[in-house]
Amino acid sequence: MTTARIVLLVTSPRLPAGLLTAAAWDVVRSAPVLAGAESELTAVLRTVGAEVTVRAEGGATQALLDAVAAHGTAVWLAGPTGDEALARELGLRLAREPGLAELELMYGSWDPPGARLLDAVAVMDRLASPGGDPWKRSQTHRSLAGFLLEECYEAYDAISADDTDALREELGDVLLQVLLHARLAEELPDGRRWTVDDVAGGLVDKMVRRNPHVFSGEEAGSIEEIEANWERIKRAEKVRESVLDGIALSQPALALAAKVLDRAGRVGLAVPPPLAESQVDPEARLGAGLLATVAAARQAGLDPEAALRRATLAYAEAVRTAEQTP
Repeated sequence: MTTARIVLLVTSPRLPAGLLTAAAWDVVRSAPVLAGAESELTAVLRTVGAEVTVRAEGGATQALLDAVAAHGTAVWLAGPTGDEALARELGLRLAREPGLAELELMYGSWDPPGARLLDAVAVMDRLASPGGDPWKRSQTHRSLAGFLLEECYEAYDAISADDTDALREELGDVLLQVLLHARLAEELPDGRRWTVDDVAGGLVDKMVRRNPHVFSGEEAGSIEEIEANWERIKRAEKVRESVLDGIALSQPALALAAKVLDRAGRVGLAVPPPLAESQVDPEARLGAGLLATVAAARQAGLDPEAALRRATLAYAEAVRTAEQTP
């Protein structure tokens, strides 16, 4: 004897309505389907001849039981939240009256990796569109620049503290900045306009081009060889007049000095830093001395930014201790 069953069919709202598993197609073609509202999926199912009835969720339990009594199996198209209230009501009813039917949860489709990024894009579009958040709609790329730096620094702090939970949250804040910049760019004049898909598409193309050992079947050598190949491809993509082109000039001065020295060292340019004693201006003398210190750190294989940060944080702790000392 075939067991009567009620199938709660859960599908991903982020995939096209017709992308269902073979098992899901089998059950919706062979049994009556009920749903709480019309949707793209109900329309698709009707086009292939499925019997679909829309019922208010309040009367869905009895309707499903009636369908099971008549056909042996009935399907409920669960909404995005899984219709927990209906599932609970059905479970209690079937527990009180064993033998009516079995309750089965079936996934007709699953969210692909990265599906919540689509939700993030949709939420940002709502916030930055007419009727959304006035603050976000009033921003510009320039007004947001400081926030982007701040969020990146907070993510850096989480990495330094080895706090992976905090890092997850801070990367979300960085992503918020990316999404907001991309949404604002949709409002730019023709010829300057771009979207978050342009950002993602450009990144995908770059990753594929610069990793031929993964995507084009080239032999992968050592890490050093892979890095050198990356730089070679990058130079071919971007025609630059100087080895220093592309350095972020707004980064902290200590990190900027290390980056400039590193770029010059890559191509073997022996340009000595200015001597502090040759500078007349006190600020220039101090700057030359700091640059010489950064150059010495590079020669020793040390990260001057990390070294100064470590020393500063140790000093900050000493200050806190002194504050608590009577």
